[in-house]
Amino acid sequence: MPSTSTLIAFALASIVLVVVPGPSVLFIVGRALAHGRRAAIQSVFGNLGGVLVLIAVVAVGLGPLAERSVVVYEVIKLAGAAYLVWLGVRTFRGRRELAAALSTVAGEASTTDRRFLRQGFLVGVTNPKALVFFAAVLPQFADPAKGSVPVQIVVLGVLFCVLATALDGCWGLAASAARSWFATSPARLAAVGGTGGLMIAGMGLGLAVTGRRD
Repeated sequence: MPSTSTLIAFALASIVLVVVPGPSVLFIVGRALAHGRRAAIQSVFGNLGGVLVLIAVVAVGLGPLAERSVVVYEVIKLAGAAYLVWLGVRTFRGRRELAAALSTVAGEASTTDRRFLRQGFLVGVTNPKALVFFAAVLPQFADPAKGSVPVQIVVLGVLFCVLATALDGCWGLAASAARSWFATSPARLAAVGGTGGLMIAGMGLGLAVTGRRD
């Protein structure tokens, strides 16, 4: 099992990633703006299902492989770091486009709860930000001296899911309760997107200079 300090460090890294408006947040907030609280909740749980699939893939494949191979580990780490820096810069530069993106999603026609779940799942399982985080960042928090690496990855992944579900749910519930506040406040969305972009880029730079844990 991961140590308490590892769990806290991973939780902080997860929160940084989750709070930034990315594919999942845009989808969930968009559904909340268009269809209300129930649609937001369905979207959150659909997204959770997709994230769980990514965690399982990393736990049984990419995670252990990266832990055994220095080359694979470094390739994944540097590729992930480069992507996070790029994503952070892109998020910062496009911070004023969040309002337009949300307006586009909010204008879509109503759909059934089952479709919300299915769409949320697809957004979660194809979320590049989450995939890079699980493949490149998550294995760094798994210490072979603490026991089975796959088990630690699953534990950390579950922690991520708990935090992600809570925070995504807050985004969705807030949007459903104050639709006009989000939809008519591009300055607020720009501030959130700009801050989030800098945080993601900082995470990527930190990942690039972090050494392999033996």
